[in-house]
Amino acid sequence: MAIQLNPKLEELVRKDVARGPYRTIDEFVEQAVTMLHEQEEYLAAHRDKTRLDIEEGWAEAERGELIGGEQVKRDMALMKAQWLAEHKGV
Repeated sequence: MAIQLNPKLEELVRKDVARGPYRTIDEFVEQAVTMLHEQEEYLAAHRDKTRLDIEEGWAEAERGELIGGEQVKRDMALMKAQWLAEHKGV
């Protein structure tokens, strides 16, 4: 199968092959297509759950149950610190 890329995408692929672990453009494209395929399979398999999660979040927002931005930042910093502590030296 022959695939034609626009010049902008072709340059991105060439740069990634030149600096990355890929030996050939075919190897790079194979990896890219495999990753996209896996992502699409995951999304298809979890479509209903994702839709329900979005609906639940929207309902929470409508009820005023949102967490403020500063609280989110604090929570994320704490989770990051915990993750780093658990993976120290790994």
